[in-house]
Amino acid sequence: MEVESVTVLLNRARAGDAAAGDRAYALVYEQLRSAAHRQLRRRRDRTLCTTALVSEAWLKLAHADVDARDREHFLALASRAMRMIVIDQARRSLAEKRGGDHLRVTLTDNLAEDERGAEDLLALDEALGRLAEADPRLAQVVEWRYFGGLTEPEIARMLGVTDRTVRRDWRKARAFLLRRMAHEDAADA
Repeated sequence: MEVESVTVLLNRARAGDAAAGDRAYALVYEQLRSAAHRQLRRRRDRTLCTTALVSEAWLKLAHADVDARDREHFLALASRAMRMIVIDQARRSLAEKRGGDHLRVTLTDNLAEDERGAEDLLALDEALGRLAEADPRLAQVVEWRYFGGLTEPEIARMLGVTDRTVRRDWRKARAFLLRRMAHEDAADA
């Protein structure tokens, strides 16, 4: 019933009913929060909190010229928005740590560890871009599962494939990304 409710509310929001858009957001808020929390838990850099990530993603979607068709499409769009926000934050973090002639001293933070986390995230983004060139569906599976927190059945419905195909795609995508990131690490060394 919730899937239908979100879809109906999104359709009403598309027709100009702002309250319906707010209600749809409320229905998926916890799932967005959960995805954002998982995403941020993986990062060492704690400059972005869960609520801020969800809010920024919502603002990006609210001002985008893209209308969500249904709940899964909305979550897919939100996962893309969260990915872009997290990547932009990592880029800003690295730029601040490397830029200028200011000496930054801290007694509590391990800056090298934070910088490595941001570098890893940017390497993942680069590898994901390469994966999208090679196989867009595999890249979507990664983005929706890793950044958006969608489940295999949700991804399967969106792609029109079976859960088993999504699991197979996830394995192939992870192998590709790990190889690509290992190759980048070897090139940097």
